[in-house]
Amino acid sequence: MRRPGYAGTMTGTARFGGSHTAGNRSAVLRTGAALAVAAAALTGCSSDGKGTPVWTAGSGATESATSTAGPAPASSASASAAPGSSAAAWKVFTDPAKTVSFEVPQDWIAQSVAPDPGALPGALKITVKDAKGAYLATLQTGLPPRPAPACADRAARNYVVVSSVPVDLPHAGGEGTIDPHVVFRVIQGYKYFGSYGITNVVGGAGGKSCALQNVVRGPAGKGDYSFGDLTVLKTLAPDQKVAPAKSFDTLDQAAKYVNDRSEFANVQRMLMSLKIKN
Repeated sequence: MRRPGYAGTMTGTARFGGSHTAGNRSAVLRTGAALAVAAAALTGCSSDGKGTPVWTAGSGATESATSTAGPAPASSASASAAPGSSAAAWKVFTDPAKTVSFEVPQDWIAQSVAPDPGALPGALKITVKDAKGAYLATLQTGLPPRPAPACADRAARNYVVVSSVPVDLPHAGGEGTIDPHVVFRVIQGYKYFGSYGITNVVGGAGGKSCALQNVVRGPAGKGDYSFGDLTVLKTLAPDQKVAPAKSFDTLDQAAKYVNDRSEFANVQRMLMSLKIKN
């Protein structure tokens, strides 16, 4: 059954069993004609993310000191890696107040840094890098709620959800929101620009958007939170820096990143493992 304002997606995904269970990689995308149809038509069906085509994050509504988690007490080893991921061992990062926790591969680095100006009292900001020090994601809590910016029809760009998996996290409902999902989405500019993160904010009506938010509307009084490589994904000009967004010449390349790259499998498991105490 089609939901109003939902764009077609390119993959089916599966639900994780829990924070310490094996994660799931997105199913291999249909290529060739099916891929072309998905890119051109941007239409499809809704689902619950259990291995059938999944839906765009959209609906009818328009969408000081630092501490490092190495082999520290805040980290504990996890038994096994997710199928399809390259990490052989995992650990759990927890902030000193034990308000958030998430899994990372044993050799990744999670580091607490000062929250951005304007963050709510008690806010956290934690950056995640791989073993070589390359940036992967940032978790931010206590973000001041901000309405989605206006998006003129002529400025909206096509976007596609390459992967979407539901995740159980505290959140606020209401107009312009969905249940939280871990997503990888691409938006079309001079290239296809991609980003992963957690969101419960609608993407845009009719498979078009000016900006895709990797933000979850938090419970009342707690502020919003974000966990992903970017807080907001937009199209970029040729003279703008792409990183930390991903860029692809084709949708097929974006599909291969999701299905074939151990980086995404590990990142997806990390995002799925997030726990936040109210």
